[in-house]
Formats: sequence, structure tokens, C-alpha cells
Amino acid sequence: MGSTAIALVAAVVGVTGTLLAPVLAQRSGAKTQQAEFEHQQQAAHALWEREQRQAEFAMRRACYIETNAAFRHYRMQLMNYLWDVHRNGVTEADSERLEAARHAHHDAFAEAQMVASPAVLGQLDDASRALSEGYRRTKCLEEGNPDEGDTLEVIQEYLGWIWERWKETRAVMRADLGVPNSPM
Repeated sequence: MGSTAIALVAAVVGVTGTLLAPVLAQRSGAKTQQAEFEHQQQAAHALWEREQRQAEFAMRRACYIETNAAFRHYRMQLMNYLWDVHRNGVTEADSERLEAARHAHHDAFAEAQMVASPAVLGQLDDASRALSEGYRRTKCLEEGNPDEGDTLEVIQEYLGWIWERWKETRAVMRADLGVPNSPM
């Protein structure tokens, strides 16, 4: 091969390299940008998922707090009402307090049904049924038509049992939130 041919090949390679360099650089840059964009998308999605989990946790926590407070208040009002039945009869104000606590409990329970985990929901169902039974038995005693063997003491004992069951329910709620249970 002559020097002219070598010069021609060198010129063609040089011109081709000069022409292809920007195309290859642009392609490489586009790949880098695409990888960077995908990484940003993944990071944004991970952040969104984390924020969703935090929001769901906060909602579940607030719901459990409200349910716990409503349960405790309803049970306490039921105990007070039972004592009022035993002592001197029930006033309209006593009935209103009990019904307000009962409705607040129902509202809190309805909210919990939407956000509670299955384990917590099972416990809440049991606790709600037990409270409803305590309410029914107390009202029957008030009306002078108690279940066979039901007395103030028997119903009081039942309401005490409900409290012990509630401690188990509360422990399940705490576990669902990742809170260690302490001795009660």
C-alpha cells in the first residue's frame, strides 16, 4: 500500500472518528441520564412508600389510642351506672352519660374496623361483644328482670373480667404498633 492509500485511510478514520465522537458521547450521556432518572424515580417511590407507611402507622396509632380511651370510658360509665342502679336508681343524667360513652365507643370501634390489623380486630370484636353483654345485663338488672343468678356483685365481677380481657387486647394493639409490652 502506498503512502497515498495510508494517508487516505488515516483521513477517513480521522473524519469518521470526528463525526462519530459527538454521537457516541450523546448516546453515552443519554444512557447516563436515563440511569440517573431511573434512580431518582426509585428514590422518590421509596420515599413515597415510606411516607405512606408512616401515615398509616400514625392513623392506626391514633385510632388505637381513641379506641382504648373510649373502651375505658365506656366500661367506667357502665360500672358507675351499675352502682347507681344498686344505690338509689338511675337519673336521666346517668343514662345520658352511659349512652354518650356507649356511642363514643361504637364510633371508635367503627373507625378501628377500617384500620386495625386482623389480630387487633379479632380482639376488639371480642371486647366489644363482652361490653355489650355487660350493658345488657346491667340494663336487665335495672329493669328488675336480671338473668338468672345476676346480682350487682356478679355483674361487677363480669365487668372486672372484661378489664382483664382488655389488657390482652391492649397488648395486641401495642404489639401491632411495635411497642414493647410492660408488666401491667
